[in-house]
Parts: sequence; C-alpha cells; structure tokens
Amino acid sequence: MTGHRKAALDRDSVTAFIRRHGDGVFSTLGPDGSPQSAYLTLAATDRGEIVLDARETSRKVANLRRDGRVSVVVGGRDGVTLQAEGLADIPSGDERQRCADAYREAFPEFAPSLEDPAIVVVRVKILWARLGDFRPSTALVQETSGLW
Repeated sequence: MTGHRKAALDRDSVTAFIRRHGDGVFSTLGPDGSPQSAYLTLAATDRGEIVLDARETSRKVANLRRDGRVSVVVGGRDGVTLQAEGLADIPSGDERQRCADAYREAFPEFAPSLEDPAIVVVRVKILWARLGDFRPSTALVQETSGLW
C-alpha cells in the first residue's frame, strides 16, 4: 500500500455496510471505565442508527444505562472495516417499535425474542464513523462526524 485517499462518508453507505455484514463488535464502558465488548448481530435503521437486542440483565445494558458512549466495529475479514462511535439508548414506544422492526427485518429468526420482556432493543446514534477499504494498492478511507 503506497498511501491512502480520503473521502466523505454518507449515512447511506454506513447503513448499507451494516446491513450487508449484519454483525460486529459492540463495546461499552464498564463501571471502572474499562472497555467491555461483545460480538453481536447488528441491524441498521433507515435513519442510519445501529440496532441490536440484548438481555435487560446483561452488562452491556447496565453499562449503557450508566454511560451511553459506545463503539462498534463491523467487518474487517475482507480488508474493509467500519468503525463507529456514538450514543446508545433503549428506546420505548413508537421508537422502540421502529427500531425493533429494523432488527426483525434483518433477523426474522430472532423475531420471537423481541416479544420477551427480558429483551430490550438498543439503538446507537452514530456521532463519528470511518469506513476503511484497505484492499486496493491505495486505500480509501471515508470518514464523517456529526452526520446524524
């Protein structure tokens, strides 16, 4: 690799990448500030939010209720990686339904779990993202902040 080119990154590209891959590493901040990560299935809403489901009693839910700052990494095996940072929350009402619908569409096999009261839907609003394609001889790095 002789260098890399930079370009702007848009919400549609981020959404498409997450939908194409469907999984990644989700990291929260533990009680002492240390990172805690889990490999999970991930969906994307039409608004470019990352959506996942989790047990209400999981450490990731306890962590994000205390501090919503999270990071997510999607892809990598083929030389293309999405890194994202954002704020996570547990939506309710119509927003929960909208996010659950996006997750259900991506993973119909997990639809019954969304009806379980012990399962919450987690939404990540992306504040910064970088999509890096390191396969070509000149890498392409696309980045954005404050996009949505």
